[in-house]
Amino acid sequence: MIIGLCRYRLNMAVRRIGWFLACAILALAASIAQADHEQKSKCAKPIPHPKQCLIKGNISRNGYIYHVPGKSRWYSRTCINKPGERWFCTEQEARKAGWRAPLR
Repeated sequence: MIIGLCRYRLNMAVRRIGWFLACAILALAASIAQADHEQKSKCAKPIPHPKQCLIKGNISRNGYIYHVPGKSRWYSRTCINKPGERWFCTEQEARKAGWRAPLR
């Protein structure tokens, strides 16, 4: 049923916007799916967190950022699997170690 609905919507989209644009949209969707798969596989070997220490210390191009579960929308998207990344038990501990909260 879902596949039929997708085909119907694709056919309607092709009629409205043309084949070229429909193919571009499908290529973009495939690219997004690939990036999502790469993000999931990036977390294949995460460093396990110690008990009660659930704050992620993530190293990104923007610096040393900590993510608190429930506070940071990036918490579920970050992995602790690079050298130097670590877990913190409190936000105070993270700030004391030189890490900052995410800007958004």
